[in-house]
Amino acid sequence: MNALYFTFHGFSPSNGISKKKLQQVDAMKACGINMQTCYYTIDVNGSSVWRIDNQNLCILGRGLWGKIRKRIDYNPILTYIKQERISFVYMRSEHNASPFLIRFVRQLKNKGVKIVMEIPTYPYDQEYSTFKGKYLLFVDKIFRKNLARQLDAIVTFSNEPEIFGQRTIRISNGIDFDSIKLKQLQSTQPNEIHLIAVAEIHYWHGLDRIVAGLADYYQSDRHNACKVCLHIVGEFSGERERNEIMPLIVENQLNNCVILHGKLFGKELDEIFDRADVGVGSLARHRSNIIRIKTLKNREYAARGIPFIYSEIDDDFEEMPYIMKVPADESPVDIHQVINFYNRITMSTEEIRNSVRHLSWKNQMKKVLDSIDIAVYENKNSLR
Repeated sequence: MNALYFTFHGFSPSNGISKKKLQQVDAMKACGINMQTCYYTIDVNGSSVWRIDNQNLCILGRGLWGKIRKRIDYNPILTYIKQERISFVYMRSEHNASPFLIRFVRQLKNKGVKIVMEIPTYPYDQEYSTFKGKYLLFVDKIFRKNLARQLDAIVTFSNEPEIFGQRTIRISNGIDFDSIKLKQLQSTQPNEIHLIAVAEIHYWHGLDRIVAGLADYYQSDRHNACKVCLHIVGEFSGERERNEIMPLIVENQLNNCVILHGKLFGKELDEIFDRADVGVGSLARHRSNIIRIKTLKNREYAARGIPFIYSEIDDDFEEMPYIMKVPADESPVDIHQVINFYNRITMSTEEIRNSVRHLSWKNQMKKVLDSIDIAVYENKNSLR
């Protein structure tokens, strides 16, 4: 079967979302699907471009005109789908429902193409705070139910049986075990714990809560018993996040125990994980009115073999002995409790990793294919 993974953004080796999308593509290939990528990017000349894998499909133009065509002109993609006899399209939503996208999906359906749309986070309205963002959301809200009606299903990582009136295929964020190294145990200084938080930092990650917790901890009488350091890997998504965290670090003189690494990937990221004892997941999803979510980061921590903390409900981990839940509120994280939690962990890194083998991307994408009655043929080089 010929299929297309359709996304409205290109790929970056240091971006976790890019990695996820490519892992989904590889997983469907491992299921025997001839999957290509179709995506929007801006080339070295500043032109907006639709690409198929690494080849230009259509140059949309430069500047504002190219960006407008991105939102209204899907004809080159439609023509390619017809020519290549593509019968399945997996589309990743960017909250960009419009009459032009509805028309494109309807044309595909009229040609017998099956199409599902992944909504990475649901609900998502609360994520928009800027004027531009609210305007784009306003347009999306007008047309998203109509768009949903044209689909075969919506893929979600939530527990919602239906979104915008369309049935859902409920899966978990998956794991590509071949690309995530198991933490290599290293000798560490006694009475020292290293926390790691890996993310493009948004307000709903709540890292200000753990920095505030470190400030409280180092002002307590018991902080000399154990040194606790937080390694933040990633960049601030905006000034709001920077202003929530940086003053806490400076005012409480935490520069020696909160280390900002910026973006890391590959060997450098592996080396930081080898030093890490506890992962820090999302601590404030309640800020965007999300109670349940299955984040990529929780799964990466488990695949690395390290225990981790988070505040939302993640049904894949709620009963696991290597996770710690913190309250879904604005209170500082209690670092004393984190230390006690870490000292209680008895599972090895291999045991933690093996506990999530069923969450491989291949297993998750197979659920999608099965749900829309696409035959799956095992690839000899299948992902684990």
